[in-house]
Amino acid sequence: MDIATSCNGYVTSAQATDAGIPRRKLAEAVSAGELVQVDRGLYALPDVWEDPLYIAQHRFSRGIFSDDTALFLHGMSDRAPFAPMMTFPRSYNASSAREAGIVCRTCADDLLGLGLCDVKTEYGNTVRAYGLERTLCDLVRGQGTPDVQLVIPAMKAYVRSKDCDPMKLVAYARALGVEPKIRRYLEVLL
Repeated sequence: MDIATSCNGYVTSAQATDAGIPRRKLAEAVSAGELVQVDRGLYALPDVWEDPLYIAQHRFSRGIFSDDTALFLHGMSDRAPFAPMMTFPRSYNASSAREAGIVCRTCADDLLGLGLCDVKTEYGNTVRAYGLERTLCDLVRGQGTPDVQLVIPAMKAYVRSKDCDPMKLVAYARALGVEPKIRRYLEVLL
């Protein structure tokens, strides 16, 4: 219970094991109504609001929140995504993630960690997502035409923010193969 209280209401079976607590104690806590099993190996206090992004991160730990989901997590979009989007290694079988309603992208292993950071969900839990520069590159790199109603306001907000780093954005764009597109946005906005 102390672990769950200190971890925003959630506790994993791995955390319990690391603390020297037998896993049967988790089952006993669920039976007693002190914890609720949210997913395999993830438990929560009964009065905790369910955090779908944190649960998805726990369930699909190889995935990284990307595109419009990452933009929303960074507070650069007020439009909550209809379905969470995650990027997985190319070798990962994402069929169970798709069945769970997650929009899946794949990425080459050498670029998977580019721009990776930890970010808080709206419920205060930490998940893995791409940073703003990588997210902006991914948005213009997507399949087909980028959603200009999402990209343009995000680029404008990024350019006005104190964290704006055009050199880093261009370096990421070069690595991801979208440098000309990103430069066009920057030329107009800077």
